[in-house]
Amino acid sequence: MPTRKLKIRDLTLRDGQQSLFATRLDQATINRLLPLYEDAGFYIMEVWGGAVPDSVMRYLDESPWERLRIASKAMKGKSLLSALSRGRNLFGYVPYPDEVLRGFYEEAIKNGLNVMRIFDALNDIDNVAASIRMINELGGIADGAVCYTIDPKEEAPEAPKGLFARLFGKKPAAPEKIFTDDYFVEKARRMEALGAKIITLKDMAGLVTPSRAASIISRLKSAVKCDVDFHTHCTPGYGLASSVMAILNGVDILDTNIWWFGGGSAAPAIELIYIFCQRMGIEVDVNMEAVGRIRTELLEARKGLKAFDLAKEMPIDFDPLTDQVPAEILARFDAAIEAAKAGDEDRLLNECHAIEDYFHFPKPNELVKNAEVPGGMYSNMVAQLKTLQAEDLLEDAMALIPKVRRDAGLVPLVTPTSQIVGQQAVLLAMDRRKGNPDYTQTSNQFVSLVKGEYGKTPVPVVPEFRGQITGDSTEHPYDTSKYVKPENPIVADLGGVKLAKNNEEYLLLELLPAVANKFLRNRRTEEYEQAHAAERAAEEARRAAEEAAKPKMEPITGPVLAAPMGGTVIEIDVKPGDEIKLNQKVLVYEAMKMENDILAEQAGIVKRILVEPGQVVATGQPMIEFE
Repeated sequence: MPTRKLKIRDLTLRDGQQSLFATRLDQATINRLLPLYEDAGFYIMEVWGGAVPDSVMRYLDESPWERLRIASKAMKGKSLLSALSRGRNLFGYVPYPDEVLRGFYEEAIKNGLNVMRIFDALNDIDNVAASIRMINELGGIADGAVCYTIDPKEEAPEAPKGLFARLFGKKPAAPEKIFTDDYFVEKARRMEALGAKIITLKDMAGLVTPSRAASIISRLKSAVKCDVDFHTHCTPGYGLASSVMAILNGVDILDTNIWWFGGGSAAPAIELIYIFCQRMGIEVDVNMEAVGRIRTELLEARKGLKAFDLAKEMPIDFDPLTDQVPAEILARFDAAIEAAKAGDEDRLLNECHAIEDYFHFPKPNELVKNAEVPGGMYSNMVAQLKTLQAEDLLEDAMALIPKVRRDAGLVPLVTPTSQIVGQQAVLLAMDRRKGNPDYTQTSNQFVSLVKGEYGKTPVPVVPEFRGQITGDSTEHPYDTSKYVKPENPIVADLGGVKLAKNNEEYLLLELLPAVANKFLRNRRTEEYEQAHAAERAAEEARRAAEEAAKPKMEPITGPVLAAPMGGTVIEIDVKPGDEIKLNQKVLVYEAMKMENDILAEQAGIVKRILVEPGQVVATGQPMIEFE
């Protein structure tokens, strides 16, 4: 009987660096890695999508299209290249019309993309149908991703009033479970029927337990004919154990990272998966010697990303081909396999945690595990409460997440709905502290979600609640016919050229306008300056003279309102001389793709406004000075 082979999708260059290092690998570093990847033989390499197009422009001033082209040229077709997108929303939060979807997919495939992993935050199949069809028509491979989520914890029922009610009253029925194995299987079947060539169980929060991984993967293998892929993260401590269960239950493709970019908030390390597979008689279909060469280079890359490293602790240096594993640790691998086969989840988790401890991978995040929310959602809520000077409300806000989810149609906690639910839970906690009715404060995104503009929620929103939040009890789905294409402005001060000079650049402007405007202007500036080198010298001399003639800005002497985190100023609601009250809204800025109201931390008189709309500010940067 031939040896079973496990295909690997390597996430290192996309999800791996996004999870641990906020997408900070620059092109020069990736260029050193790509020749090594050529020999590795990964079935798929995830190199694009997700936060890549935004982050490489925003933080590295690099072209995402060029990144894709370079990867494609370097791999020479030896591994399929994949990207991640949110179906009809692509990389943004706007439901784009078919012409935008087709234009984007056509450009992506032309530049070397092979596999597009398509998901929808609501698991609304209507939101991915057009993408699956177009990818296939354009010669790509459509990977239909079903987002894993769980039913929220039951809220504690209100205690019955009166002795009779306590003794004889009926216990409230538990809410119906929505996210059953049948739910995920039905979504997968529909995606395959639409033309998906791969089905991925996408566990973006790492919440799938080993037992759920076993039951869902085995059901998917029986329900669909195409390859089944498993994607998870290690944040709450389930990742490695659940991956072992997925392998035992027949998964065709497993998502992994290479050692230095694995574990913690990322996917499991391929090296640990390799040892498990060896002991199960399964061949990992990858050249592990080539992986070792990549691993050596990645160590230096990780050292260079120290400032962005979320895990902080480095695993020990390890090569599964040459380094001897102590007998007692190998015994734990065998014990984990035995426990997995026996369905002993607790023992499997204990053994896997002991293995990860030995290699110094991060320990499970118990807070995220107990809260059953994605790590990024939790950190965003902490940042929001800090901005509101209400950090003590964190526990209350976390406890309100199940209510907000149920009220909003039991939405899965995946970007962007995780951020929307988290933000609204914070606002709800603030309402209750102030003695206001629930949902006195609502975010624009929450209103849009309840209205129906993001798509069909897993369960219908109660019409009365929709009316309370939106002013209209009728569901209003998105309407792409009202989509207005953004202007491609002429840059008068740079020779009268258009900001986007070709289709790929215009797509950036269309999908990521805030960051693309600055990036493209930088490109046009570079081109203009190269073409006008002599004039530039004279212009620089003129500017230097003007700067020297300007009066020096007086130093800041009064109290200031500083930015709680990096972002972009959207609007300023005060002016010098205004008398400001405590907790008065003074400006709005965007951070992590969400708009945040900034409130005055003290009463006083505005002396100076130190920022302007559109300005990017760093964490701690003074924005307003008071007298």
